[in-house]
Amino acid sequence: MKVLLINGSPHEKGCTFTALNEVAETLNKNGIETEIFWIGKKAIQGCVACWGCAKLGRCVFNDDGVNSLNARVNEFDGLIIGSPVYYAGPAGQLTAFLDRLFFSGGEGWAGKPGACVVSCRRAGTVTSFDRLNKYFTINSMPVVSSRYWNEVHGNTPEEVKQDLEGMQIMRTLGINMAWLLKCIDAGNKAGVPKPEYEETVFTNFIH
Repeated sequence: MKVLLINGSPHEKGCTFTALNEVAETLNKNGIETEIFWIGKKAIQGCVACWGCAKLGRCVFNDDGVNSLNARVNEFDGLIIGSPVYYAGPAGQLTAFLDRLFFSGGEGWAGKPGACVVSCRRAGTVTSFDRLNKYFTINSMPVVSSRYWNEVHGNTPEEVKQDLEGMQIMRTLGINMAWLLKCIDAGNKAGVPKPEYEETVFTNFIH
């Protein structure tokens, strides 16, 4: 079993990575393989609602990792998204990445447990946490929780490590993710079928 952790910070080894790495190490200790994917520093194109993905089976923009991750979706059994807090919300380059990841390939992530972690100096974590969790709940992904909101505080990786409660929350998240993945695996081995979804219905309120 393997979990993908997306680092949505422009700082590859910064505070967000510190939080994600704590989760990853806990997953590893519980027998779950992990991969941390950094989205990088360059500008990321947002979704332009062209619907090209419906024709191509991938996003029309092909230079930032969105399509490569969706092509590998079957390698991953769970997903964790990490973001710094910018103006009480997730990083813009991350949300642009995720909008396209899920719009062009959301069906592949359905049924896989998801979670997010957020990092800030002082405030804005709750609104960022809420925004990121919506990617899971709109894509039929079970949301994994911890013992509190999944947040760490600090202005440097060293300060984040001093947030003992935050780091414990990260470890608890890793424990819960590993447990749920093992439960799903046990269910699969016992013959419990995966959910069968109805054809999607869209309702417009203007006629």
